[in-house]
Amino acid sequence: MYKNKILVLVLSSLVSLQFVVAQNNINSPYTRYGYGDISETNSGEQRALGGVAIGSRSHSYINTVNPASYSAVDSMTFMFDIGTSALSSRFSDANKSVRTFNANLEYLTMQFPLSKGMGFSAGLLPYSFAGYNMYNVDQIKGPEGDTISTSKGFTGTGGFSQVYMGLSQKIGKHISLGANVYYMYGSVNNTRSLRIGSLADSTIQTNSIKASNFRLRYGVQFYNTFDKKHDVTLGLIYEHTAKLNGDFSQTKAGVLNDTTINNYQFELPTVFGIGLNYTYDNRISIGIDYSLQKWASTKYFWNPDTKANAESLNDRSKLSVGIEYTPKPLGRKFSDRIHYRLGSNISNAYYNVPGVTLPKNYGLSFGIGLPIYGKFTQTISTLNASIEYGKVGSSANLREDYFKFTMNLVFNEHWFFKRKL
Repeated sequence: MYKNKILVLVLSSLVSLQFVVAQNNINSPYTRYGYGDISETNSGEQRALGGVAIGSRSHSYINTVNPASYSAVDSMTFMFDIGTSALSSRFSDANKSVRTFNANLEYLTMQFPLSKGMGFSAGLLPYSFAGYNMYNVDQIKGPEGDTISTSKGFTGTGGFSQVYMGLSQKIGKHISLGANVYYMYGSVNNTRSLRIGSLADSTIQTNSIKASNFRLRYGVQFYNTFDKKHDVTLGLIYEHTAKLNGDFSQTKAGVLNDTTINNYQFELPTVFGIGLNYTYDNRISIGIDYSLQKWASTKYFWNPDTKANAESLNDRSKLSVGIEYTPKPLGRKFSDRIHYRLGSNISNAYYNVPGVTLPKNYGLSFGIGLPIYGKFTQTISTLNASIEYGKVGSSANLREDYFKFTMNLVFNEHWFFKRKL
């Protein structure tokens, strides 16, 4: 029975993965650069905490950021997490503003124990999104003194997704080691068009990056309990630089019809992360995370002939803090077990915008977790909801103010719990 449930859930999840990938969408001019907008792989609970995850260790939700956390899963439960999000953005410059709205079925993850002290997790996570549609109209003088309207268009679609599997094992009473293996795949297409007067698009150029490969993430957590009520966890994560297998193609249509395939090389960065969490009496939890992605030394449009990147990137750092409060985790009232979460983060962009110095990105989030009890199904599930406000760029060039709504449902089923008759 145990193995059958695993098989059914794994197969049904994999079938759903293609739907998730197909439905991912975004609308932001900043996704024109690099691989697009790099997605945070945090669960809904962690997003409400500003992204705090590296030092988080819980038996009630899945923490894919640090694979060392999987060993905290209860020995008699199976967890399944499905997350959705909606993004409302306002883009503004010195002259005007535009609003956009997008929604996604974002991720699917599962976790269950394999043996005492060993946990397993698998699922699908987004890595990056690219999506924008911009036009710029100018008036120019024609050869006979008349005015001709020209329109420049920029559109982008695509993104990268990653299927992962992870394993974690307790070492003694206070250490847990873990690792995730990811298979990343996808493509990003950027198109530029030029329309002159009433003529059809005279020039259309499409640049496409298509790539895939495996990569690894390692994690460790050191944890201890003091005086029965004080829990402290220190977490670390590491990823080595990973090469992407694929190609870059450039297609021109209209006045010029040509397709070229270049031997540019692409990589994903080395990643370091450290996080510290403190929990008091299972009621109050405070965490802080710091992560660094070494994009500046990563190959991106790297030309083997010139031994240099055609486009430069920046190292990206992120600092997150969060706090969670639960009035009475073992209380009988519904209100006693509601989780209240608050978080904030600050980070910088990993891409460069020509001629623009980008300011820091800021985020502030709030969320709640509502317990759901299955009277006849031995489930203790949680419905989590959060809202995050963030700012990217500045109004001197292009500023994005956004509200991101995230909702996820964590099914937590007791497999070996005998029902009382």
